[in-house]
Amino acid sequence: MHPHEARLSALRAQLAREGYDGFVIPICDEHMSEYVGAYAQRLEWLTGFGGSAGSAVVMGEKAAIFVDGRYTLQVRDQVDGRLYEYHNVPATSPGAWLAQQVGEGARIAYDPWLHTQPWVAATRKALAAKGAELVAVESNPLDAVWNDQPAPSPAPAFVQPLELAGESSEAKRGKIAEWLAEQGLDAAVVSALDSVAWLLNIRGSDVERTPVALSFVIAHADGTADWFIAPKKVTPEVAAHLGNAVRLQPRDSFTDALTALKGKKVAVDPERAVSAIFATLKQAEALVTESRDPCVLPKAIKNPVEQAGQRAAQARDGGAVARFMHWLSVEGPKGDVTELSAAEALHQFRRDCGDLRDLSFDTISGAGPNGAIVHYRVSEETNRTLEPSSVYLVDSGGQYPDGTTDITRTVWIGPGEAGAEEKDRFTRVLKGHIALARAIFPRGTAGSQLDTLARQHLWQAGVDYAHGTGHGVGSFLAVHEGPQRIAKSSGGQAGTGQELLPGMFLSNEPGYYKTGAYGIRIENLVLVEQRAIPGAEGDYFGFETLTHVPIGRELVEPTLLDGPETAWWNAYHARVWEILSPQLEGPVLAWLKDQCAPL
Repeated sequence: MHPHEARLSALRAQLAREGYDGFVIPICDEHMSEYVGAYAQRLEWLTGFGGSAGSAVVMGEKAAIFVDGRYTLQVRDQVDGRLYEYHNVPATSPGAWLAQQVGEGARIAYDPWLHTQPWVAATRKALAAKGAELVAVESNPLDAVWNDQPAPSPAPAFVQPLELAGESSEAKRGKIAEWLAEQGLDAAVVSALDSVAWLLNIRGSDVERTPVALSFVIAHADGTADWFIAPKKVTPEVAAHLGNAVRLQPRDSFTDALTALKGKKVAVDPERAVSAIFATLKQAEALVTESRDPCVLPKAIKNPVEQAGQRAAQARDGGAVARFMHWLSVEGPKGDVTELSAAEALHQFRRDCGDLRDLSFDTISGAGPNGAIVHYRVSEETNRTLEPSSVYLVDSGGQYPDGTTDITRTVWIGPGEAGAEEKDRFTRVLKGHIALARAIFPRGTAGSQLDTLARQHLWQAGVDYAHGTGHGVGSFLAVHEGPQRIAKSSGGQAGTGQELLPGMFLSNEPGYYKTGAYGIRIENLVLVEQRAIPGAEGDYFGFETLTHVPIGRELVEPTLLDGPETAWWNAYHARVWEILSPQLEGPVLAWLKDQCAPL
């Protein structure tokens, strides 16, 4: 019997023992994190699916897996279709599917530490219409059959020093306390790992790709806080850094502390806090106010120290990416480079540039048709050679103590020239990228109002791309950070209505994808900054581009660029030369000079 079939059988037997007719398994942890620790990779262990978003439902006779459009191809490669039906979200959902399957009296289980309150309410309602019940489990039945489940990471937390954070934890807690007082609240539950890290000026290595420590905080209106973390993870240095206004508590006493808030007015974020937190507070008769985590907006608005740190990190990272692109220009045309060997070479160039703590996400290294899979993750099974005379897309980033980077470059692998279609599509993507980079907009503008700028030239050719144009980025934190984003406002996605404010980092990454052929994306990070306009009526903002690495000129059709676009290209590459040339020498420097020559 195949391991995944055996695991599914073991889970079904466990559910039968516990008296449940079904169970829902998401990719999630107790903090609603995008990337989760090995102990929380339950969906991958059960099904083999390795994407970053999805869920499965297991019933006695049937099972199904639910993923969005990014993973339609990947799920079929990794998950056995004899064991699981494949379903696409948002066309359907676990709740909608269950409502079609269940009968009167069915009991469907869920782990309340792995789902949000809105999900529980919607699923409970869908099942109730069929006379079925959604039941919260005391302990996860999958964990009972996962014999070699890794323990949560024991890695110690560490201090993010003031010279990198730019503001003390005490000052941040003071601002949260002021907010609580204004709202007439006693406390706020902070459960998102990047919010905890930001508020306490600590970092960790408990989750791949995001430097956070597994813990919760309850912040109080007097500026104090309780930090719930495994005691062994707190070094003397971390304890001294926090002082006595932050009380250290064992992580497993968090539920008891929620219960102790009986009668208190408590703020909880329904988007970032799991259902168990709401249920515990409700049972304890606390007065819960649903409101956005008060760390989210101040965390997104980077202070001058964080902005300077990001510029420094980007300059080092740009040097590493430039060395990689030069290497690729030499090795790619030989026909020996694969997606995996290219990703490893890029990782090594980043390591060589100093102070790399981790990648900021798994490198998307897509040759030819694999580049058309938006969130492609290369594996031994899918690894392709970068064929001479083809398009290669690489989206990657690094975690450095002073900043988090994220850059996409699309490269023509020689010899020979790119075709007219590839050049046309690339240049349309470039024109959109430039339009967004040059945008000027009044205070109050949301990301959704700028999104069209990046798509307009693709639309004129009757094509588009099915992802957002920009996401927020953290400061040595999560590479995908809210609340700001640049995207179409449809679909009710969080953040598209958030006004863009000076100090926010975002990505600028339009693209184009031709299924079965190639993918194109050009991504730089940008900073929202004040724009001084003579005679301006009110505040106007624009973007400072933070990423400085040559853009694949072999794919540009210069006749499609107008005068201001060509001027942007030339000014951008003059700045690339200024920032990168002091770091490079020999053949790499000569290559850079060619790449930065005016169009």
